Amino acid sequence: MRKFFLGILTLLLLVSCGKRQDSEEELAIFKYNEAAGILTLDPIYAKDLAHIWACNQAFNSLVAFDEQMNLVPMIAKSWDISEDGLVYTFHLRNDVQFHEDECFKGAGLRPFDKLRTQAPSQDEKAKVVEPVETPTLTTRFVTAQDFVYSFNRVVDKRLNSPGMWIFSSVKHEGDQYAFTALDDSTFQIELSQPFPPFLGILSMTYASVVPREAVDYYGDDFRSHPVGTGPFHFQYWKEGVKLVFRKNPNYFERDEAGERLPYIDAVSVSFLIDKQVAFLEFIKGKFDFMSGIDARYKDELLTYDGNLRKKYEDKIQLITEPYLNTEYFSFYIDPNDPLGPDRSRALRQAVSLCIDREKMLRYLRNGIGELGTGGLIPVGLPGYSPTIGYGYDLKRAQQLVAENHLEGHLLQLSTVADYADIGKFVQSQVEQIGLQCKMEVMPPATLRSMKANGSLPFFRSSWVADYPDAENYLSTFTTANFAPSGPNYTHYSNPKFDLLYDKAMACNDMEERTRYYTEMDSLMMRDAPVVVLFYDEVLRFVNKRVKDLGSNPTNLLDLRRVRIGE
Repeated sequence: MRKFFLGILTLLLLVSCGKRQDSEEELAIFKYNEAAGILTLDPIYAKDLAHIWACNQAFNSLVAFDEQMNLVPMIAKSWDISEDGLVYTFHLRNDVQFHEDECFKGAGLRPFDKLRTQAPSQDEKAKVVEPVETPTLTTRFVTAQDFVYSFNRVVDKRLNSPGMWIFSSVKHEGDQYAFTALDDSTFQIELSQPFPPFLGILSMTYASVVPREAVDYYGDDFRSHPVGTGPFHFQYWKEGVKLVFRKNPNYFERDEAGERLPYIDAVSVSFLIDKQVAFLEFIKGKFDFMSGIDARYKDELLTYDGNLRKKYEDKIQLITEPYLNTEYFSFYIDPNDPLGPDRSRALRQAVSLCIDREKMLRYLRNGIGELGTGGLIPVGLPGYSPTIGYGYDLKRAQQLVAENHLEGHLLQLSTVADYADIGKFVQSQVEQIGLQCKMEVMPPATLRSMKANGSLPFFRSSWVADYPDAENYLSTFTTANFAPSGPNYTHYSNPKFDLLYDKAMACNDMEERTRYYTEMDSLMMRDAPVVVLFYDEVLRFVNKRVKDLGSNPTNLLDLRRVRIGE
């Protein structure tokens, strides 16, 4: 009956919207397109930007990062960490409410159960018509027990959340994890061993708080009827067509002047699959925001230097900043490689040296990105060093090939269609130093599967930060993370690297830990299991009627302080 009610209500809303078009136009609605689509609005499944962006409108976590990547309070107003780094105690705000929803009514008559499906008969018209019940939407305040429940959902193996790993350092016996509500406003987590990046991990969408009542009430339909604490509450979702969030009138955050956030009335998400059609709609002003740029229209919007073309300057604002995303090609390090370890390393170093990254960025990416002359740690994270990697040195690359008798050696490069142009560029670069290179373009799913089982010798890779700490990048190259059980698809292994990682994880001093990070990155670059190409940039095209959208190095879509005006 609930699904039937939603269908009827949606029809009524659409009809009424047609009659009240003028008043609807007065609403401040932020509109964007999501070509990738959305499968669920349950935060424990928010594993990519499309889902994170949507879920972050409706949910909050204990902590968050601001635009400068400083960790700030969210539902937790403060926290304490024990001296041994094992116990995290969070003191919660007492003014955070879940969205108003019928799930908090409890058992009894479901709202709108008496809605008619057809016109009444003549006999029915003669009867006294009882008034149709309307829903009484209620809510309640968040308590520490809600976080115990929410975090236990993430680690519940039956739910198969891709975010289960965020609590891998939490102490547990079997399925019992050390999440404790000391009282209504005090929540505690105990780790099995120190893990300094843990606090930042709790900012992730996976760690959002949800009410038990909503999950119990909606069951599997919680994916399409989320109830959270966020700045916007769920309004409507026709999958593959439109998703709408409305302003949460009870949202707990206020601005510096005491005005309650958010400022805008609603968020509307469309799902046009064709990016070129979505681009044309954006140019016409149908959408307020576009993230990133497709190769098919990058030259239409941008100059070769990465600047917005003059004909769009009166309509569009371009916002750029370093993105915590490193783009690179990886080598699979085969212990049985017939070249042997020394010649194999020389080959990898030669490939890194022969690539003219400046030319690649200028002509293939319109200047978007930073040259990949450092290590795996991207620009903007503590530990990044711009000089520990490889610059363009064709002479030295040719010398390494000659000294190690590598002339004519065949490289087999695997990539995906979106990066075929970069693959062809790298192919041409390595051939000029006397190597051969054969490139294969394959579907992303095939590439993921084959690199996981060690079937690809040289392949396209990238790493976007799950949380803003260099550990997130470096841990992917520890011996313990060998694929397929972990993300070390190169099978790079260096005992000194592993030892430095352990030291960094035992260190609570950020300055000292950063030195470990840089040393690890430098060591890995000397061994050259990867060819760092460039560090990506957040690229946002924003309709000029939108004010104060801003940006951040993790490319989160934060609409709390956005204003819309002509």
